[in-house]
Amino acid sequence: MRQAHTVEQVRAAEAALMARLPEGTLMQRAAAGLAVAVSNFLGSTYGARVVLLIGSGDNGGDALYAGARLARRGAQVTAVLLSPKAHQPGLAALESAGGRVLTGGQAHPEEPAHADQAADADQEADADGPAHADEPAHANGSAQVGEVERVVAGADVVVDGIVGIGGRPGLRPEALAVVRLVERYGVPVVAVDTPSGVDVDTGETPEPHVRAALTVTFGTHKVCHLVDPAASACGPVHLVDIGLEVPPAEVRSLQAADVRALYPVPHGESDKYSRGVLGLMVGSTQYPGAAVIATSGALAGPVGMVRYVGPDPVAHAVLAVHPEVVVGEGRVQAWAVGSGTSTGSVDLERFHRITQQQDVPVIVDAGAIAALDHDRAGRVVITPHAGELSQLIGVPRDVIEQRRLHYARQVAEDRQLVVLLKGATTIVAAPDGSVLVNPIASPWLATAGSGDVLAGICGSLLAGGLPEFEAAAVAAYLHAAAGTLAASAGPVTAMSVAHALPEATRLLLA
Repeated sequence: MRQAHTVEQVRAAEAALMARLPEGTLMQRAAAGLAVAVSNFLGSTYGARVVLLIGSGDNGGDALYAGARLARRGAQVTAVLLSPKAHQPGLAALESAGGRVLTGGQAHPEEPAHADQAADADQEADADGPAHADEPAHANGSAQVGEVERVVAGADVVVDGIVGIGGRPGLRPEALAVVRLVERYGVPVVAVDTPSGVDVDTGETPEPHVRAALTVTFGTHKVCHLVDPAASACGPVHLVDIGLEVPPAEVRSLQAADVRALYPVPHGESDKYSRGVLGLMVGSTQYPGAAVIATSGALAGPVGMVRYVGPDPVAHAVLAVHPEVVVGEGRVQAWAVGSGTSTGSVDLERFHRITQQQDVPVIVDAGAIAALDHDRAGRVVITPHAGELSQLIGVPRDVIEQRRLHYARQVAEDRQLVVLLKGATTIVAAPDGSVLVNPIASPWLATAGSGDVLAGICGSLLAGGLPEFEAAAVAAYLHAAAGTLAASAGPVTAMSVAHALPEATRLLLA
C-alpha cells in the first residue's frame, strides 16, 4: 500500500526522528538519495551540467548538499540562490566541492567562475533576481539576466529546491522568472520532495508552479504525488527512505499485492450463486451498446451470474453477444445501474426500489447519478466524471477538475456513499474521509464506453463480496491495468479493454 501523508504528519515524524539523531543526519540522508537519483536520471555524472534553484527552505539545503556530492563526482554544478536565506552549511559544502554559486543571478563574490565561464564573469545578474523571461530587463540588468539565462540554457538538468513542503501554492516573481527560463529551454527538472508551487496537502495547483520530469521525495509520499492536477506536475516519483515512522494515512494507493489480496478468488466449494449474482439495469434503446459493454466488463470479473433487466431490444443485443446472461429480475448480491442512460430514460420506479435495499450494494453510473435520492437507504457507489459530478452538485466542471480530492470527499461525506471520481488519476472517496487513488492509467482509456466497462467490473466485485470502498478501488486498478494491456497494441476501444480484463487479472493473480 502506498501511503500519502500530510505536511503536519511528515513534520511530526521528522521532529521525532531528528530528536534521536545527530544534527544534520536527516538532511544528509535526503541529500544522498537525491544525488543518486539525479545521477541515475542523467545516466552519466561526470561533465554533466547541473543547475540548482535554491530557496530558503530545508529542501534548498538538500539540493545544495546533493549538488556538492555531484560536483565531487565531476559534475559542473551551479546554484542560483533565489532567497538571501539560503542554507549556509549546504552552500559552504557546495563551494568547497567546486560548485559555482550565483546570488539572484549574480556570481558569488568569493567563488571564481569555472574556466569555461570566465569570459562571461562580468555578466552578473541583478541581486533581486532576473527579469521575467517575457519582460524587458531592468535598465542595468540585461547582462545579469543574460548570465542566468546562459547557465539555464546550457544545463542538462535543473534541480528544483525553491519551496519546501510547507510552502503555499505559487512562486515569488524572481523564482517564477527563472522557472519560465527553464521551461523556455526545455531543460528537465528534478523536484526536491514536491514541485515548487503546488498545494502539497490537496493536489491543487491554483498558481504557477514547477513541472518536473522526476520528483524525489523523502520518508513517505505526499498527497500531491497521487492527486491531480499536482500529480501530473510531479512526473514519476522516487521515494528515498530516510527512516521516518509515520502513522496510517487517509490518502493511499493500492499496489498489485493489495489488489491480489482483495480479489475474490473462487475456491473448491464455490458455485455460481456463492460467487455472486449481479443485476444489470443498464443501456437504453438510444444506447444499447452500453449494456453489451457493461455486461462484458461484469463477466470479466469474479461474478458467477449476470441478470439483465431492461428494454427487450437491448436484452436481445446483450444475449446476442453473451448468451450466458439471464434476462429478468431475480435474487442478486449487487446491482449496476445507469450506464448508457440519461436521466429521462432511467426506470425511476425500479431504480428507487433498488437503491432502497439496505443489504444489496449498488453502483450508480451515468444518467442514473442525477436521479439518486438523498433519502435512499442502500449502500451506493457512484462513478461520475467531473462533468457528471458538476451536474449533481451544481459546481462548474473546471472548478471540480482543479479540486478533485476536495469535491470527491465532500460528496462522499454529504451523501454518505462512495464516490469514484474518474479521471487521469481516479479518486475513490469514502464517507469517513478515507481515499484510495489510482494514479496510473493509459490515456487511451479516454474512449466511448470505457466507463461502462468500469461500472461492470465494479458491480462484479460488489457481487463477489467486496465492500463498496474496496470494490471501487480494485475496479479502478483492474480497469487501468486492462487499458494499459490493451493499449500495448495501439488505440483501444471499450470492448478491447473488457476483453483485456481476464488477462490483466490473470497476470495480477499469477
